[in-house]
Amino acid sequence: MTGRISTGGTTGRISVDGGRLRSDLEELARISGPGPGVSRTSFSAADAQARAWFLDRCAQAGLSVVVDGIGNMFVSAPSSSSSSSSSDQPYAGDGTPAVWSGSHIDSVPRGGRFDGALGALAALECVRRLHEEKVPLRRPVRAVVYSDEEGNYRHLLGSSALARGFTRAELEALTGRDGDRFVDTFVAAGWDLDRATQTKVDPRVIHSTVELHIEQGPQLERLGHQIGVVTGIVGLGGGSITFHGRADHAGTTPLAARKDALVAAGALVVQLPGVARSVSDRAVATVGIITVEPGSANVVAETARLTVDFRDPHQARLAELGRAITAAARAVAARYGVGVDVDFEPAIPPCQLDEGVQAVIAEAAAGRGLVASSLFSGAGHDSQNMAALAPTGMIFVPSIGGSSHCPDEDTAWDAVENGANVLLDTVTALART
Repeated sequence: MTGRISTGGTTGRISVDGGRLRSDLEELARISGPGPGVSRTSFSAADAQARAWFLDRCAQAGLSVVVDGIGNMFVSAPSSSSSSSSSDQPYAGDGTPAVWSGSHIDSVPRGGRFDGALGALAALECVRRLHEEKVPLRRPVRAVVYSDEEGNYRHLLGSSALARGFTRAELEALTGRDGDRFVDTFVAAGWDLDRATQTKVDPRVIHSTVELHIEQGPQLERLGHQIGVVTGIVGLGGGSITFHGRADHAGTTPLAARKDALVAAGALVVQLPGVARSVSDRAVATVGIITVEPGSANVVAETARLTVDFRDPHQARLAELGRAITAAARAVAARYGVGVDVDFEPAIPPCQLDEGVQAVIAEAAAGRGLVASSLFSGAGHDSQNMAALAPTGMIFVPSIGGSSHCPDEDTAWDAVENGANVLLDTVTALART
């Protein structure tokens, strides 16, 4: 959606509490599973602890929180919130279309402390500051924390549930990166599967959405600019490719007689960069997980399952890339005499972000004396789902060294505060329209 937003600028500007935001980010980073970096897989014990911590921070600020059936959390000042967390539209309040801002607090395994967390906690800080200063607004501002953005079970799970919803059968088919079934983990964590199918949002309750995020790339740092105004977001595809061979003894079975599923899977992995390049110079394809059964050093692999992620900025090329990967997998299977199943989830299309919201972000950056650049996002974000529902924008701040999805991920604290203040000015301007 584009062109629906215009504002007359911001007046009576306030600022975030940078020290409080930094403290929040540092505290949340300490909630993690084992190993280096931050590990908070969705619906894990660490995720549950992070959610409880977040709810406590909201309670300390005197804010109201409601949670939908799939775990998306919505934070509001008490005067603009719904009193019930079990309604079909728990974030609707009095029905006045609201400005939403947020991101996620789940992480990839051994990820960084800013990816997602910055946008979620900066949105909380914006709602806190507006509430503390009793800033007069025409419409509510809500901070949102989306579930499973990192796609342990599905790309952008929580925002997809808002944008399109899921059937029970779809949820029952989801499997996590560790092989667990979504429904088993979800129910064991205390969630209700039936409520998880009742999350699709009425777009009429949303006026606009804005997400703050680290860039996860090197462009802003190279340019020496403080703010990125995101113009669009890449399309996301992926799922699993499973090769089916035959288990045999590793010492007694001649190479020519084998049906080795892992050898076939490896051949496809090696081919994937060329497959992506054959589609476009912007296409990428990645295998980040390989699961082998029976998983013994002295047994020829009977099955090999690849978890595949592929992306392109254009919808037609994204679809073409999915077909090309499928064709390559079938050709490899035929060459090695094994079977293959390709199970790709519905792709999340690329999107262009709202030009009106981009203009508000650019104006907010200029008002703070910050230099802004227009950037395209090669990473997926919940904002691309929200853009199907309401005018949507994104703000980037620099990533040191361009690192992300790793323990080295870092952003300077002055950049954090800059981004949070631009976010605050942007949501304030939108909420005054």
